[in-house]
Amino acid sequence: MSEKIGVMVCGHGSRDEGAVTQFASVAKGLRKLMPDTPVEYGYLEFATPIIRDGLDKLRDQGVTRVLAVPGMLFAAGHVKNDIPSVLNTYAAQNEGVTIELGKELGVDPKMTRAAGARIQETLDAASDDISLHETMLVVVGRGASDPDANGNVTKVMRQLWEGFGFGWGETVYSGVTFPLVEPGLEHATKLGFKRIVVFPYFLFTGILIDRIYEHTDRVAARHPDIEFIKAGYLNDHPQVIETFKERVEQILTGDTAMNCGACKYRTQILGFEDQVGLAQESHHHHVEGIGSGHSHSHDHDHSHDHDHGHHHHPYPHADHPLGPKTLK
Repeated sequence: MSEKIGVMVCGHGSRDEGAVTQFASVAKGLRKLMPDTPVEYGYLEFATPIIRDGLDKLRDQGVTRVLAVPGMLFAAGHVKNDIPSVLNTYAAQNEGVTIELGKELGVDPKMTRAAGARIQETLDAASDDISLHETMLVVVGRGASDPDANGNVTKVMRQLWEGFGFGWGETVYSGVTFPLVEPGLEHATKLGFKRIVVFPYFLFTGILIDRIYEHTDRVAARHPDIEFIKAGYLNDHPQVIETFKERVEQILTGDTAMNCGACKYRTQILGFEDQVGLAQESHHHHVEGIGSGHSHSHDHDHSHDHDHGHHHHPYPHADHPLGPKTLK
């Protein structure tokens, strides 16, 4: 029997209806670029359809070989643990369906171009003539308990800083690691720049985007002599959709290796030495589908500063004075 290929875009999920709508728009954009291939999507938690539902839709269309791609910027726990666990479970329960997982979006020239476009839009809208040398860039990453993923955000920041020629650049995070947005921006105000561009390196909207902008406003109010401008997040920029398409094609060519050389589960990373060889399993099974569009009582804020039964390995710097809590 000849195989039929389908594509599955695996997202994290959000309680924010806007984020769910925007994620769906990425799948639609991918369908336009791959009109002859069934494309479905699903989430780990907080929203429907869950990943299993999307896989069911592909199977119902006769798909026998699923090319799955993580709808995430970097490979931290969700890409390394949770999505593979869900996909492996599904494949084991559905004979005749093979599933192959591709790479995360990662550090990629197309993603950097998309980010640059969002920053340029913001600069173009600024009404003054402050030079780039008098402007500082602050990129906000999601933050993870994985230094490799956190380091990738800083790599993107460096490419943007150097590409534009900003006077200075820094990286802050919305949670889990440090520095958080507010202490990071307070530090930035001491460096003497006339303008600070705050750019959330996020795919979609959501409560964290709102909180990033709120914390930016708090710092801006304390420093009226500095102009703060807030750039838009990536969303469904054409270059983002192109990167998704490339990640699908790379599964077919066999180019799916992640950066395992700096993976805390496989090698001793400074400060995370006790996590080598830990079992990599999903902790999202109890919240699949909970959230967007559903009434529920399960309060799961993913702040990583409380014990909610997920059995996360403790973050070694949980008591760091500049973090690491998720923004409130």
